[in-house]
Amino acid sequence: MLHQSKQSIAKSQSEGLSIRPAGAADCTAIAQVFMESSEHHASLDSELFFVPDLTMVTERYREGRQHPSDKHDECITFVAEFDGKVVGFVDARLDRPSDPMHREMVFCHVVELAVQRKFQSRGIGAQLLQAAEQWGHQRGAHIALLEHNQANTKASAFYRLRMGYRVTSITLIKKL
Repeated sequence: MLHQSKQSIAKSQSEGLSIRPAGAADCTAIAQVFMESSEHHASLDSELFFVPDLTMVTERYREGRQHPSDKHDECITFVAEFDGKVVGFVDARLDRPSDPMHREMVFCHVVELAVQRKFQSRGIGAQLLQAAEQWGHQRGAHIALLEHNQANTKASAFYRLRMGYRVTSITLIKKL
């Protein structure tokens, strides 16, 4: 089951678009947007990404498994709905650093953000991300944290230039 929130629905400047907490009825639509995103990521780096089974992704959201089972009270999924149809979503959760070198704080971890291709570059991703950031801030988060694939240059420009994120770490991988 998806986490429900009493947070007010954020209306966009674009008529017909709203950002709201996801409900159980949204699982199939979220999974379809997720599938499109997974196709894009698999095309960028097929060694790390693949296109999962639609039924598995739908059930994952229906059962709330997109979030850690021990953190359901500290997680949210928002959807972007345009004229009654889900066209994007964001998954976010509250986290704390595990490294003792890091300052003790709460951060809003944006785990997944996806918008259907035909609805991209319309400000929908920005509104979803802002909803997640606001949700985190209202719950004590000091920073928002996310990651993206290096080959996803469009996402990189969006996060850094439009949304004000900065690079603070680099993840390296090596095939074993």
